[in-house]
Amino acid sequence: MPAYFKPQGSIRKAPHSPSRDRTRQRIKFSDERVCKSHLLNCCPHDILSGTRMDLGECLKVHDLALRADYEIASKQQDFFFELDAMDHLKSFIADCDRRTDIAKKRLADTQEEISAEVAAKAERVHELNEEIGKLLAKAEQLGAEGNVEESQKVMDEVEKTRICKREAEEIYRSSMPASSFQQQKLRVCEVCSAYLGLHDNDRRLADHFGGKLHLGFIEIREKLDELKRIVAEKQEKRNQDRMKRREERDREERDKMKRRSRSRDGRRHCSSSREHKRKTRSRSRDKRHHRSRDRSRDRSSKSKYVL
Repeated sequence: MPAYFKPQGSIRKAPHSPSRDRTRQRIKFSDERVCKSHLLNCCPHDILSGTRMDLGECLKVHDLALRADYEIASKQQDFFFELDAMDHLKSFIADCDRRTDIAKKRLADTQEEISAEVAAKAERVHELNEEIGKLLAKAEQLGAEGNVEESQKVMDEVEKTRICKREAEEIYRSSMPASSFQQQKLRVCEVCSAYLGLHDNDRRLADHFGGKLHLGFIEIREKLDELKRIVAEKQEKRNQDRMKRREERDREERDKMKRRSRSRDGRRHCSSSREHKRKTRSRSRDKRHHRSRDRSRDRSSKSKYVL
């Protein structure tokens, strides 16, 4: 395979080199070797870079110059790359969800069986844990943006949720033997497949829900939802345009048939008119012939009497 056919990774990772310049000159953004998800700024290889689930370099070409070319060209023409990107993200998220299901099954097999009632109480503690983690991550973001007042309001919500969590933990603790309660209970994050502990502290929860991995998966899932909406809208528009063109073709065909019918009727009318004129002329000739013959007989008869 020629060197310039070799798939390249993300431009952020690959160093600048003459070979990359040659590759850029030899291909266009529409080339099948170019990552369409990268052109739409939603490739998981880019989003999850530097996280625990770093995927390494993408097998297809990533190049910011090609993305710029695409963004300019897409203003004049719809390339419908959203469909390729949607299929890519759907496959990636499906793999992630399968890993989540496997992890859940593994936990169910390794952890001791508990009653549905106790499991529900543990689930409530997990839910409050997640809520605290998300609120803390939000408060930190607001604080970093200088919005101190809003950040304090969120921290007030955190304190209220902590009280609810302590109450839920007490209810859960009282429903299980002390030895069992001390055992660490885990659950799997539905967004990014990471493990979360029932007794994780607030810092651990904030790091998780405000971390690049979790936020990256949120971004990927939101982008997938957006792509599904865009693809559905474009497919609907294409179907409508196709039906409109079909109706226009049918209307043109009907108009042609009408014109042909009028043309045939016109020819038949002309033919009938010519035939009528021909018969009229023929009758006129016959009448003239009869009158001429009658006059001839009259003259002949008169000449006999004269003699």
